Order: sequence, then structure tokens, then C-alpha cells
Amino acid sequence: MLLLVMGFKSVRFFSSPDMTGTSKEIKPVTRFSIVIPFRNEAENLSSLLKTIEALNYPSELWEVIFVNDVSEDISEEMILNAIEKSRFSIKLLQNKRISNSPKKDAISEAIKNSNFEWIVTTDADCELPKYWLKTLDAFIQKKNPVMICGPVFYKSNSSFLENFQQLDGFSLQTVTIGSFGLRNPLLSNGANLAYSKVAFLKVNGFLGNDHIASGDDIFLLEKMKKAFPKQVKFLKSKEAIVSTKPQQNWKNVINQRIRWASKTSKQKNITSLSLGILVLLVNISILALPFFMIFNYKNIGFYIFLISFKIGVDYIFVHQTAFLFDKKNSFWKFLLQPFAYAVIILAVTLGSLRGNYTWKGRTFQKQ
Repeated sequence: MLLLVMGFKSVRFFSSPDMTGTSKEIKPVTRFSIVIPFRNEAENLSSLLKTIEALNYPSELWEVIFVNDVSEDISEEMILNAIEKSRFSIKLLQNKRISNSPKKDAISEAIKNSNFEWIVTTDADCELPKYWLKTLDAFIQKKNPVMICGPVFYKSNSSFLENFQQLDGFSLQTVTIGSFGLRNPLLSNGANLAYSKVAFLKVNGFLGNDHIASGDDIFLLEKMKKAFPKQVKFLKSKEAIVSTKPQQNWKNVINQRIRWASKTSKQKNITSLSLGILVLLVNISILALPFFMIFNYKNIGFYIFLISFKIGVDYIFVHQTAFLFDKKNSFWKFLLQPFAYAVIILAVTLGSLRGNYTWKGRTFQKQ
């Protein structure tokens, strides 16, 4: 964890020159196709569409491609209404299922129908920053990447449920950015991901892992860093932060994380697998320590030290990303989070062993 903190610090902040006022404005040249798969997202689309409308980027240089994955609410009608009023290009496609992964199918279908050179993916429950595309363009012009992983922020109303997800999101972002700093990228998030269409086609897209329902981001990251080891980069920028909504109940939180965990055993990165096993063992230990305190009370001071040390390191770990998102992380509110996290990790592990999970009204079998 301390190594990842060091890696996090080694990734420099990026701002496009015209936002810092240090040089002349960079002329936008990159053309983007924003891809958004959706299924029954009527309650979220209004917020997303408002932030899309507010994007500060020349309208002729970008398009939005929505892919409907058999929605049963009014999502499709909302998109059609937005198309009529839009000042920029919006397309609505229907997903064509050819694999066990609806989202990968949707993204692949969008790419086939895209007009521009760069693909940018996000989710329907997200909100986009005003200078998102502008910052991506400046980063592309300066760093010459083929894949860009961006920061994702989980909103919170300060309830224990949402605060837990926000802190969990911070920890995942620290692992993501820290691993980039250590030159061994481990994670990415499809809610804020950009890549060259040419590079996507060169690595054969999602071929080889489309039998796994999730992992459109992680498996593509693994392919890209193998094919282009020096051109996969993280965009550590406040102007590029995409916000997303937390899950509204613990059942959905656990199902979401089972969905994430379902791809772990299929990853070829030994570091990722080792880190996952380490996280599981440490969190089982956290749950076991209270029992050790009861049945081996003579060493209670040692056990208290171990728990305190774990909480302290966790706090330092999460604090790195909290600063990136301009959020103050109260230590006192944080105290119970490691225990909640340990319970969730155990529940997710047991759920993964069961072999299936439910997401967006569908049941998926572990492959």
C-alpha cells in the first residue's frame, strides 16, 4: 500500500495550458466519439445529458453514440428527444448481442458506427466535467498516448452506505494511479476511458474475453499495455474527473463488486491476482482479530496495535485520492470503514464462489 502511495505521488498532475494561463491556447484537433451503453437509465439520463450539453469543445470534433441494451423504461424516448434538440451529433443504436457481455457488444457496435479516431467511454449514471474533451485533447497532443485512463469520483450524501462507496472508490483510484506510477497499470474504469480506434482494432478489441460479462476496461487495458507499453497513460487532472452515482442499497453494492470480482480470476497479470489475494487475507484477519482479543486477551495490546496500524495505513492510502477530488476525509468517520470493508470483501468472495450474480435485471453465470 505504501508503494502504491509512492506511485500515486509520482504521477504528475496535468492541466491543459490554456487553463493554467501559462501559454497560448492549444487549438483542439482530436476528434472524439463518446460511447454510452445504457439499459433502463431514465432516472439518470437527464443529468448526463445536461453535462454533455455543457461540454466545452468544438461541436464538429465530437459525437455521442448511445447504445440501447433492451431498455424497458423511457430511456430511448429521452435520447430521441435529445437528438431533436441537440446542437451536436447524437446517434442512437440498438445493441446486437453476439457474446456473453452486453456492454462489450454495445461498445463494439458503437465503434463500428463511429466517425472519429478516438473512442471515449462513460456510463449513463455519470456526469461529465465541462473541460473533459478539451483536457483529453491537450493530453493527447502533448503525451502521444493510445489509451488514457481517467479519474472517477463516487458522489456521497454522507450516509454510511454512500460514504463507504466513496471511500472504496478512493482506494480503487489510489491503486489505479499508484500502479501507473509504478509502471505496472493494474486497473482502469470504463466510466472514464479513452483510446485510439486504430489501437483498439489492432489488439482485436474484446476478442478473447467477450465470454466474460464484465471487464470491458480491465481486459482492454491488459491488451493495450502489452501492445503499446509506453503509450498507456493515466490522466491525473481535476478537469477530467467524471462523477458517478453510488448504489442505493447494500445488495446492489455487493452484486456490483461480485461483478467486478468475476473477472479477477481471468486476468493474466500476476500482480493483480496477488494483490487481490493479499486484500482478502488481510480483511479476513481484521474480522478474526476481535475473536483473538476475547480468547487470547493477554495479547490484546498487540491486537489493538495491529488494528490501529491497519486503520492508519488505510487512512493515508485513501487520503491521497481524497485530495485529488478536493474532499476532506474525516478520520473519525473513517474508523468503522475498514470493518465494513472486511465484511463486504468476505460477502463478495462467498458470492463469487456461488458462480452467478444479478446486474441490471439480468443474471450472469461465472465463466
